Amino acid sequence: ASIAAASAEPRSFHGEKVFRVFPQTYAQVQLIKSLAEHAKLDFWVPDSVDLVEPGRSADFRAESHVVYDVQAMLEQSGMSYKIIIDDLQFALDKQRDSNIRAVHSYEKYNDLDTINAWSANIAAQNPSLVSRSQIGTSYQGRPLYLLKVGKNGANKKAVFIDCGIHAREWISPAFCQWFVKEAVNNYGSDAQFTNLLNNLDFYVLPVMNVDGYVYSWTTYRMWRKTLSVNKNSACMGTDLNRNFNAGWCTAGASTRACDETYCGTAPESEKEAKAVADFIRANIDSIKAYLTIHSYGQMLLFPYSYTRTLSKDHKELNTVAKDAVSALTSLYGTKYTYGPDLAAGGSDDWAYDAGVKYSYTFELRDKQEYGFALPESQIKPTCEETMLAVKYIANYVLNNA
Repeated sequence: ASIAAASAEPRSFHGEKVFRVFPQTYAQVQLIKSLAEHAKLDFWVPDSVDLVEPGRSADFRAESHVVYDVQAMLEQSGMSYKIIIDDLQFALDKQRDSNIRAVHSYEKYNDLDTINAWSANIAAQNPSLVSRSQIGTSYQGRPLYLLKVGKNGANKKAVFIDCGIHAREWISPAFCQWFVKEAVNNYGSDAQFTNLLNNLDFYVLPVMNVDGYVYSWTTYRMWRKTLSVNKNSACMGTDLNRNFNAGWCTAGASTRACDETYCGTAPESEKEAKAVADFIRANIDSIKAYLTIHSYGQMLLFPYSYTRTLSKDHKELNTVAKDAVSALTSLYGTKYTYGPDLAAGGSDDWAYDAGVKYSYTFELRDKQEYGFALPESQIKPTCEETMLAVKYIANYVLNNA
């Protein structure tokens, strides 16, 4: 029994460090790639070593048994670097800094059972504004609950928002919950929000990667992928944001099941990706915007990421992003960058190619010191500023789509 109890304990990250490196040359990029292979580094930003390039900083996690070797190699190379998290477990312990004792709160991280109970409750309490449906099940059989937020009306345009594609990005589901709360609380009192809800429907998926999210709570806090079993491999899971049919399994995606950016066996091989794609396809006539919420890095990204070619709507998408970022920054001065990124098989590129013109990926806070260990005390300001950008995009879509 004691062995079983011990194995049920979540994995510890004591002694693990997160490095930020500043490669300036291709030789230094090659050194990072060599280190990544030999030390099995976990890349945070960018999320694949394949996307590391000169002149752009990269953050990665090194496990405790290789930390000092990695540091020594960086020292020897003369590459500029710093340690942004000295002990990851200590940072994760400090992440839960809320004193709120309520089962559900918008200012703390909530587990999946709590989020599911909340979504049922908020729909039941606000039947004229919120309804809940199930759009599919996960690999392990968990329901994928979708909230439809908006006043009943005919022929309404819609905005689809999903959160929690990557399990460890806990601030993402926190935002989806915050968005629904703001809709319910501001309808009838905030003129802009009331107008949006009268004339738009918002489809909100609080957690897309439900299996991975549960696993990040119970077993392995840094888990990113789904939990599907991979044939002929001991490694579980596929990266949902590499599993969509948009340049599938090319730049920044991996064919190796053990990699964090594994693309799966085929586009939409994951039940979760297929459920979302099926829903968007079924409602393609009404869905005018697709917003997918991630962390971290403070970026607002738009197609294309799977190719260096600009989309036909690049100029307009760029202008909308610029103005949305300006709205976001106005509250707390948080600086965001915007533009296309580089990674294949992403849901935003797929949605754009499927016919959803206003397709954006948010990478929420932060970019300085916390990474995926963003403290609960930052949930409120992060969500407040992000709301301004989301409302700006929604308002633009209402008037222009």
